[in-house]
Amino acid sequence: MDAEQTIAEIERLERIFAVPDARPLSPSDLTAANRKHDEMLSHSPWFRLWQRYGVCCRGEAEGGHRIQG
Repeated sequence: MDAEQTIAEIERLERIFAVPDARPLSPSDLTAANRKHDEMLSHSPWFRLWQRYGVCCRGEAEGGHRIQG
């Protein structure tokens, strides 16, 4: 296998994996994203107030109040 062919294959794979994943998020994906978001903002007093008293888009089982539309 020559170097040019190897480089071409690598570039092809890079193009394939650069395409965004169009699959819908699973409930475990959403839970993980919410947990990461909460951990990132946990130092913020505004976030703690919002989390405790504010409106939250998560279900009560996930630690928040559900927005009723």
